[in-house]
Amino acid sequence: MNYLLISIVLSVIVSSEAFRVVHNARSLQLSSVRTTHSLVRQSVSLKMMSDATAVVPSPPQEVKSESGLWKAYLKASDVLTTLFPVWTVLFAGIALKRPETFAWFSTKYFTAALGALMLSMGITLTPDDFTRVLQQPGAVFWGFVLCYGLCPLLGVGLGQAFKLPIDLVAGLVLVGSINGGQASNLCTYIAKGDVALSVLMTTVTTIAGIFATPLLCKALLGAVVPVDAVGIAVSCIQVVLAPIVLGMAANKVFPKAVQNVLPATPIIGMISTCLLVASAVAQCAPAILSAGWNLQFPIILLHLIGGVAGYWIPRAFKFTEVQCRTMAIETAMKSSAFGFLLAKLHFKQYATRIPAAVSVVWMALVGAILAVVWRFIPVKDEPAK
Repeated sequence: MNYLLISIVLSVIVSSEAFRVVHNARSLQLSSVRTTHSLVRQSVSLKMMSDATAVVPSPPQEVKSESGLWKAYLKASDVLTTLFPVWTVLFAGIALKRPETFAWFSTKYFTAALGALMLSMGITLTPDDFTRVLQQPGAVFWGFVLCYGLCPLLGVGLGQAFKLPIDLVAGLVLVGSINGGQASNLCTYIAKGDVALSVLMTTVTTIAGIFATPLLCKALLGAVVPVDAVGIAVSCIQVVLAPIVLGMAANKVFPKAVQNVLPATPIIGMISTCLLVASAVAQCAPAILSAGWNLQFPIILLHLIGGVAGYWIPRAFKFTEVQCRTMAIETAMKSSAFGFLLAKLHFKQYATRIPAAVSVVWMALVGAILAVVWRFIPVKDEPAK
């Protein structure tokens, strides 16, 4: 349990810095800025509301002048959502000590919660967002390669280096083969990265995962562990593609209704994600505790090496500092809760779900720590690539 105490301390530090950054950003939004910058910030804020750890956006124009109740909600939402790493570790700690607390959160609720997060992401998207891929094709391409090329190979290499049982290696490869997590958007913001690019890369890897994840698992694990590639693809369509398409349709057909719902999504997303983390950890609690640091280290390294390589590889190809920070955080942070669901549904071996359960905690902490470190390192002015 010592690693949980370390995680809680790190979480408090990270969350305090996140709250300071978000608070300063909200204050700056009240000052005069260039029109184009304001439009981009507003668009990004709306997208980030889909993230469980997203910055709470400015309320719609028509409610900005409402009573103090609205202002109180925004302030409370700011505090609660920027303390997300703390809630993640606390929920994980409770799940380890008393796993029966979350026994009610069964597979159907787990699947529904993930679908709800994808739906909340979908309602912030429009078809025009996908045309922006053409504006930064190099960054999006390398983000895809790092996500689905580097990370799966890291999973294989680390699993073998630490001599993990084949079932745990399979789970580690699965974590490396899934899409980027939505939590990366806030961490990119703190790290002075390109949030719009982060949202775009998350969207691309999420949708591409419908094909990439089952193909990678089959290619890397099919010879040693039975892999239901078709089942993984079907689950990706049901949990990822369908909610995103439905959300985009709702945004197109019922824009006013969507605008009214958006202010509630940060809190809902945060609660949903904490329950997903707790449920995943609770279901594997005995195995996590018995595995100890021999399992913790390769999972930490998967996210940490992914983040470091995700920075220096693009740097070698002359991408800007802002773009490199963005790609690093996108590579380090995976949608581990989704990986847990796939392991539970489509891998017969129980142990394959354990790495994903551990990853849900370390993914958030590694990404947040990288973000805070970069927050204190100035970004030199560079021309965009």
